[in-house]
Amino acid sequence: MDQIDRKILYELQRNGRMPMVELAERVALSPSPCTERVRRLERDGVITGYHARVNPEALGRGMLVFVELTLSSKSSKIFDAVRQALLLEPRVLECHLISGTFDYLVKVRLRAMSEYRDLLGKILRDIPVPVQSHSYVVMEEIRETLELPVLD
Repeated sequence: MDQIDRKILYELQRNGRMPMVELAERVALSPSPCTERVRRLERDGVITGYHARVNPEALGRGMLVFVELTLSSKSSKIFDAVRQALLLEPRVLECHLISGTFDYLVKVRLRAMSEYRDLLGKILRDIPVPVQSHSYVVMEEIRETLELPVLD
């Protein structure tokens, strides 16, 4: 991946709906080679998709909560069961198995605290061997982005 590919990624992360002619201008290429580079980046799995960014408030999901989950025992069978349970929950935006003092960090978007109480109860019921959870309700979102730094 060269500097032109990185410029393409930079521009597309900022506006994935940009017309190819405009993208080509911004990265100093003609449209045909620019289009081919984008297709190659897609084919190689560097670009994995194009998405609409939706305002959570517009859908009534302004409450953002991070949850730490700690399991009382660990095995590949238990980790698989937790993975499946969390993958099936649509309110879970992100879930990460991590190292440290707890096992999972889960990010959820909700309507209200009552919905969170119900969701946490469901998670703790559906997940094998949970021992504890800690929740962090976000009071103010300072920055949230999906853009990765690609330019050196």
